[in-house]
Amino acid sequence: MKSSATAKKKSISPGAFVANELKRHWQLYVMLILPLTYLIIFAYIPMGGVIIAFKDYSIRGGIWGSDWVGFEHFINFFKTPDFVKLLRNTLILSLYNLVITFPMPIILALAVNELKSKAYKKVVQMVTYMPYFISTVVLVGTMKNIFSPRTGLINNIIALFGGAQTDFMGNPDLFRTMYVWSGVWQGMGYSAVIYIAALANVDSSQVEASLMDGAGRFARVWHVDLPAIMPTIVIQLILAVGSVMSLGYEKVFLMQNPVNTEVSEVISTFVYKRGIAGFQYSYSAAVGLFNSVVNLVLIALANVFAKKVGETSLW
Repeated sequence: MKSSATAKKKSISPGAFVANELKRHWQLYVMLILPLTYLIIFAYIPMGGVIIAFKDYSIRGGIWGSDWVGFEHFINFFKTPDFVKLLRNTLILSLYNLVITFPMPIILALAVNELKSKAYKKVVQMVTYMPYFISTVVLVGTMKNIFSPRTGLINNIIALFGGAQTDFMGNPDLFRTMYVWSGVWQGMGYSAVIYIAALANVDSSQVEASLMDGAGRFARVWHVDLPAIMPTIVIQLILAVGSVMSLGYEKVFLMQNPVNTEVSEVISTFVYKRGIAGFQYSYSAAVGLFNSVVNLVLIALANVFAKKVGETSLW
């Protein structure tokens, strides 16, 4: 009987199999129509515009009427005197940001999960979650006011105790620290939500077993909670590694000044200044494409590494 059923399954044509699947799960495929349409129209079709990276694009000629120049813009970018500085600044700031901002939401989620009072837990989540909704412009403006060398709150407190006032926003040595830790304050609560949700699914029998074995709070977090959310951590880490080169230009650009440009000029701000402000669309498209290719390679390598080390990966 089993052999005949297997033979019957094998005899089904691919077209019949697809039709059968569509008929059985048609509600699911109907739900997918809207997001797929959105992706095709606003994500995949615009990707065709990347062709201007290989052309000398002009607004008058348009995409198809502009002259083909091949890899000229890529070569010019690699030969520019600022290439090494831009790559170095981008990698240092991105890796610093990754090392600090990635584990902080995990620590916050584990700490919130240990709170016994539901009311206090909700207050902590709300307080840490709210800064995410502050716009980048408001955040940087607030930082400039708080850390102002003359009227800023921090410098007034330093002066009150007899210390020397410091231009925090203008000090190149403090730029990366200011950028990263302000990002931690703003995004830590929002990023912790996914880990808090994962911790809600921890097997209660494992927690009870650890309590019966006399495990303390730290041991329970280390041996029960952390392994339970490890697949989520791995996926988030792969995605974070895949965006190492994708520093948003807005915050960096707003925090820039003539004093800290040597360390604050990154690829994204360079693209903005040359491409948008300087009307060099093809050149900026080439730099952006280089950025995307590097990110794609990084996410592929991170996925392969995660697959070899553990069982969790994107594909």
